[in-house]
Amino acid sequence: MATYAVGDLQGCLEPLQCLLKQVAFDPARDRLWLVGDLINRGPQSLDTLRFLFSIRESLICVLGNHDLHLLAVGQNIERLKKADTLREILEAPDCGELLEWVRQQKLMHYDEQRDIALVHAGIPPQWSLRKALKCAAEVEEALHDDNRFAPYLDGMYGNEPVKWDNDLKGAARLRVITNYFTRMRFCTSDGKLDLKGKEGIDTAPPGYAPWFTHKERKTKGLKIIFGHWAALEGQCNEPGLFALDTGCVWGGAMTLMNVDTGERLQCKCDAHGHARPAVAASIPEQTSASAPR
Repeated sequence: MATYAVGDLQGCLEPLQCLLKQVAFDPARDRLWLVGDLINRGPQSLDTLRFLFSIRESLICVLGNHDLHLLAVGQNIERLKKADTLREILEAPDCGELLEWVRQQKLMHYDEQRDIALVHAGIPPQWSLRKALKCAAEVEEALHDDNRFAPYLDGMYGNEPVKWDNDLKGAARLRVITNYFTRMRFCTSDGKLDLKGKEGIDTAPPGYAPWFTHKERKTKGLKIIFGHWAALEGQCNEPGLFALDTGCVWGGAMTLMNVDTGERLQCKCDAHGHARPAVAASIPEQTSASAPR
């Protein structure tokens, strides 16, 4: 039995299947961890979601910003954006079943035996593991509650508040939790967010830094697998942290990592998110990060 983690899929099914073939993935035996952004912008959003649903008993998924956007669009199609590739899901006969499955996924997964967390964007530096799990559970409860589901999605969009406060309540509280877990890249040491920057780590605004570089980050020592930040190109140079979004939907690659050995494989992608022929190859694990055991 092996456990593999894969970076942002974004509706790119071919490179995922390319990688799973390379490791002879068997859903009856192996497990697949996904960092979120399962769909959107890529060429096969519906087929990707259907494939994942078919192997759902072998999956652990955390939600990304595109997945939450899909749920919101499912409630109100007027939220659909020009660049979205979600309409095929919304018009599919099994749309309801697929969206209900997405809705049941986590915002954060923690494997106690491995002492490793799986998130989409990251964990803010001022939160401990315990605090992060507690805050993730608040959003998950809203997603799973029929009475709170639509109001949560209505209040989800926006950049305010930019910083966590224990006294926050209602939509503002859930919104900042959501933004930390699904949209964060740069922040201050006390968790003030900058949600505009999307480029590399050297492009942080004055006073800000990548969330994982703050010296007093309370989750130092915890292994964290995350995605969301394609500009990192899979490198964050922090021990125990594993960045897996390598921009498959932007003509980069999709990355798969063996959770227990740190070994990585990549499948190069073309500009449309399709797998390039015969391109899967091993790449060395990050020398600065010890493999999770």
